[in-house]
Amino acid sequence: MARITEAAALESGRWVGRGDKIAADDAATTAMRNTLNRMEIEGTVVIGEGEMDEAPMLYIGERLGLGGLKVDIAVDPLEGTNICANGTNGAIATIAMAPTGGFLHAPDMYMDKIITGPAGHGVVDINKGAGENARQLAKAKGCDLCDITVVLLNRPRHHKAIAELREAGTRIQLIEDGDVAPAVATGIEGSGIDMVMGIGGAPEGVLTAAAVRCFGGFMQGRLIFSCDEERKRARGMGIDSLDRVYLAEEMAKGEVFFAATGITNGDLVRGVRYFAEGARTHTVVMRSASRTIRFIETLHCFDYKPGYKQ
Repeated sequence: MARITEAAALESGRWVGRGDKIAADDAATTAMRNTLNRMEIEGTVVIGEGEMDEAPMLYIGERLGLGGLKVDIAVDPLEGTNICANGTNGAIATIAMAPTGGFLHAPDMYMDKIITGPAGHGVVDINKGAGENARQLAKAKGCDLCDITVVLLNRPRHHKAIAELREAGTRIQLIEDGDVAPAVATGIEGSGIDMVMGIGGAPEGVLTAAAVRCFGGFMQGRLIFSCDEERKRARGMGIDSLDRVYLAEEMAKGEVFFAATGITNGDLVRGVRYFAEGARTHTVVMRSASRTIRFIETLHCFDYKPGYKQ
């Protein structure tokens, strides 16, 4: 898992701050595809890159690997394309794997989400107000509201939630893109992030659900439809109950694996750092069966990695 996301991060990391999100995404996608195709798996992409990014994809239905263990793959080679292009914090390369049929086939549309660490079970609810959820989470964690940090995408659609959180007195971190990394950080003690909420991408929601399964956190997600065409697409992908609130356990089933490598610095992992002979990467790898969370720091020597030396 680490090899896959490291390869994507090493290639897309060369495009940090250069203003070309499509080139950065293409580099990450190509590296991830090539690495997956050298593995002894029979993988099928069920969550691919979002069409909104207008970039080359690991497309839904694509078969990867040399053959062997059958797995479904959820992938975002560069989560935070604009972040990478602008050189700001929070871009990651990420992937999740599950047994065949393990992932919700989420269409490329929006999803309303709420994510916390383990303390959120039976405490927060997507149908409650933002302020109420913050108050209940603070109570469950035994801390003051001013010690809770909630992350939301900085969008007009979240103005009401932001106002409620400010009135409640909680800390708020607004991000421009890339809600997977902060959502995963809710499960890492000491990350400084307690809850992520609001409307973001549905495919990213499934990737997040895989990580939440691995650290025993709490997540709910509900698809948001903007037109009849999106409803038709959802039904075509086997989603019958369009108003359903999904739990993490329903979006990512069975034994799940998750990995993410930093491309730029963030709350979850550090970004790629290059030097004359190679680079240093920082990766988190998780497994649901054991709830093991590993942080891997790797030194890469490009003389022994054909294709990486530029």
